[in-house]
Amino acid sequence: MNKANYFMQLKALRDNIPAEKQSDFDVMFAGREKNPVVALVLGLFLGSFGIDRFYTGQIGLGILKLITLGALGIWTLIDWFLIMGAARNKNIQIANETALYIK
Repeated sequence: MNKANYFMQLKALRDNIPAEKQSDFDVMFAGREKNPVVALVLGLFLGSFGIDRFYTGQIGLGILKLITLGALGIWTLIDWFLIMGAARNKNIQIANETALYIK
């Protein structure tokens, strides 16, 4: 997911929440949000151990990546390009859950 699409989806979710509850949404979402840059840095330095996938909540992929040592580096290299999108997708999921809880 690219940045523009990500921010448009977040804005649409936030706009569907009543105005008096938007600040509650902001606080709850900010506490659970996964930073895509942190995911990338984790992928660069600890990606072979699956730490980036654990961070984004993809436990199964993290374990598989850990067992195979990032498929001997190939999976790790590919993940450098994919992990920020995975973090944004996780954030959209978190935002949806938060919006449902707030409403």
